[in-house]
Amino acid sequence: MSTTVDLPVSGPAVVPARRTGFWRNLWKVLKRKPSRMVGAAIVALFVLTGIVGPWLYPDNLPRDSDQILAGPSASHLLGTDFEGTDVLALLITGTRYVLVAAAFAALITVLIGTAFGLYAGYRRGAPDSVLMRITDFVLTIPGFPLLLVLSTVWKFSSALQMGLVLGITGWGGLARSVRSATLSLRERGFVEAARGLGMPTRHIVTRELLPNIAPYVAMNLLIGVTTFIYSQVGLFYLGVLPFTSNNWGVMIQLAVTNGVTQTGAGLGYLMAPLVSILLLTLGVVLLVDALDEVFNPRLRED
Repeated sequence: MSTTVDLPVSGPAVVPARRTGFWRNLWKVLKRKPSRMVGAAIVALFVLTGIVGPWLYPDNLPRDSDQILAGPSASHLLGTDFEGTDVLALLITGTRYVLVAAAFAALITVLIGTAFGLYAGYRRGAPDSVLMRITDFVLTIPGFPLLLVLSTVWKFSSALQMGLVLGITGWGGLARSVRSATLSLRERGFVEAARGLGMPTRHIVTRELLPNIAPYVAMNLLIGVTTFIYSQVGLFYLGVLPFTSNNWGVMIQLAVTNGVTQTGAGLGYLMAPLVSILLLTLGVVLLVDALDEVFNPRLRED
């Protein structure tokens, strides 16, 4: 379940965008292409929905036995499910679980993967060997069987529990990529100068190396969110995890098991989470395109 974007291992060190005004550059590159503005708007809309959405509905959504698998209407914009519950309400209240679990998993991946990769790449020798053997072990952990076992103990009713498991098993690939980039950067002049001045390892790693790795780590964080969304939705869809939480994967699984794909009735119940996943992925991809230009001076058009 690891997810990374490739890191450059050659060429000049990347100048951290923060030093030249990150937000100003981000706004500039967003405005340059309308598609990027659309991507940022989509991501912002989903984040806002995840934060505010569940507050708009009661904990137990109302059911209407007279509106089972009803089509879109003025009272139910996306129709209803097999219990007569409004699909739009299910979609909105399920957004928080999906986003929180994916964001927490991506955050854990970035923190552990970056720390392991930076330290191993800079220190080399025995620390490098030990940390990379741990990384290799994590890469060999089969995430799916592990979740099968853990589901007998945990009910994964909390998004943080789900994110924790996904994150712990997903940082190996990023650690390897960060280590490769660090091995290249550690021989650069600015790092050698810091060593020559007697700077401690913590200073060199956090002040000299990390700012050059940070842009790629940030992009990995965004891409990791979409990958972990696929993972958790897939697990719920397969019925591996108990349906104790409202989740897009639960909606897809229940839609299929209740015959939506055979009868076509209540199609909105099936399509709503699928379209949401596609839209969120599109938004992240367009936003990463903008970040790529912000962080990489060679791509800038001005």
